Amino acid sequence: MASTDRKHANGEDKLVFSLRRERGLASSYLYLFQEFWCPGIAIQGVKGFQKCFEAKDSDVVVASFPKTGTTWLIALTFAIVNRKHFSAENHPLLTSNPHTLVSSLEFKIFCDEIHDPLLHLSNMLEPRLFSTHTPFTALPKSLIQSNAKIIYICRNPFDTFVSAWTYFNKIRSMSFPALELEEAFEMYCDGIVSFGPWWSHMLGYWKESMARPNKVLFLKYEDLKENVNFYVKNIAEFLGCPFTAEEESDGEIESIIELCSFEKMKDLEVNVSGKLDKFIDNKFFFRKGEIGDWVNYFSPSMINKLSRIIEEKLSGSGLSFNMYS
Repeated sequence: MASTDRKHANGEDKLVFSLRRERGLASSYLYLFQEFWCPGIAIQGVKGFQKCFEAKDSDVVVASFPKTGTTWLIALTFAIVNRKHFSAENHPLLTSNPHTLVSSLEFKIFCDEIHDPLLHLSNMLEPRLFSTHTPFTALPKSLIQSNAKIIYICRNPFDTFVSAWTYFNKIRSMSFPALELEEAFEMYCDGIVSFGPWWSHMLGYWKESMARPNKVLFLKYEDLKENVNFYVKNIAEFLGCPFTAEEESDGEIESIIELCSFEKMKDLEVNVSGKLDKFIDNKFFFRKGEIGDWVNYFSPSMINKLSRIIEEKLSGSGLSFNMYS
């Protein structure tokens, strides 16, 4: 058995060494794997996800490009799906970080942390909730071909950059200095960021949501911020568990919105002093939660360059963003 494990490990090493690699916003390398920039620590997880995951029709997957509102959407989805099981006063989100309650398929389920992922998956109660940063083109066939639901969130690329740059500078290894804004911006413009290029990531899910709106619900962070009540109802309807008239009159929607609000979650003890998997401070998942903060960081030349890239990459897709909303 040990010999088999070593051969498997050697095979993984050969695969990684054969791939083009570049430094990412974090201190670790990114590898050009299946036409996207995959963090080295996630390659094994993505491969396991692709090879071994067997979707169930009741599964719900929250998909996103990193730093686009993932934590908020995970919390909302968990609260919506489980609203009949927990009261607002005694809710798991009050004592657990959302990423602990909804496991990442490539970073948690199919990495070394879970000894027997298939057994773990078979023991999960339905509907099973997961998260992923894996691009749509790299998802396993069982997920794409099943009736499982995918909820995707994206964000104005300007704010996404600032959020990613500040986040990855916080978690960079102590032996690496903080990445300067200008250097990080060039990486971002080249698409060399975790699970990037970011434009390909968005377009993959966007096109599928257009072709199969019952399969993929495509959300924008800005829209969610502007009318969260509408989109909470939208998510529930998409998942086949719409709010009843009684629930609406009892304030169930408002209760979920309050429970999952940025202000509420940021001040919880678990998100002030807790850690995710003993490595990342939970507080790093909560910065400002604002729209348009990028104006405090971008120079006129940066605005022009990223605007041109967005126009070029998204041209003809029907997907667009308002820079200032």
